[in-house]
Amino acid sequence: MSLKKAGLIIFLILLVDQCIKVYVKTHFHIGESIKVFGLDWFQIYFVENEGAAWGAQLPGEYGKIILSLFRLIIAPLIGYWLYKSVKDNAPKLLIISISLIFAGAVGNIIDSLLYGVIFESSDNGNIASFLPGEGYASPLYGKVVDMLYFPFIKNATFPTWLPFIGGKTFTFFNAIFNIADMAISTGVGILLVFNKRIFPKVAS
Repeated sequence: MSLKKAGLIIFLILLVDQCIKVYVKTHFHIGESIKVFGLDWFQIYFVENEGAAWGAQLPGEYGKIILSLFRLIIAPLIGYWLYKSVKDNAPKLLIISISLIFAGAVGNIIDSLLYGVIFESSDNGNIASFLPGEGYASPLYGKVVDMLYFPFIKNATFPTWLPFIGGKTFTFFNAIFNIADMAISTGVGILLVFNKRIFPKVAS
């Protein structure tokens, strides 16, 4: 698989990811949601987080900047891995998976690096404007925009015989994420599921 094809995968994911994020950021307020095609289990639900993929975050005053710097360090390493894999004629699945992971990492880096500068805050019911003159945060302190929500089962109850959680309600699937998160997860999933094809054992 060529670098050109890998680059096309990366470009398309970044394009879709950023277009959706910019639209949601400039048309929704925090906590606003709409049902897609009228479906309860597929919603656009606008939230922001300061952490890693799927809303995870590092605690503490410096957690955000540590995570942002980590992203800036790891992304070029993933990019080099991709370049070397293409040059070494690595399996196509490996190149696709690395391309997905790289695109997802860059997609969320853009949020952290630029969104605090180019957008207003979405807090307190405000719908942010683009290039307001003064953003809501310094570079690297921008919040990641999440919006994809698939609550397949809502307000279900755990059986009472289960210890600790019996009788409590839950929603499945409760995570809110974005296209970049999906790309990272899909890339990692490919590596895990097809690891024997991607990393064949060297013949002895």
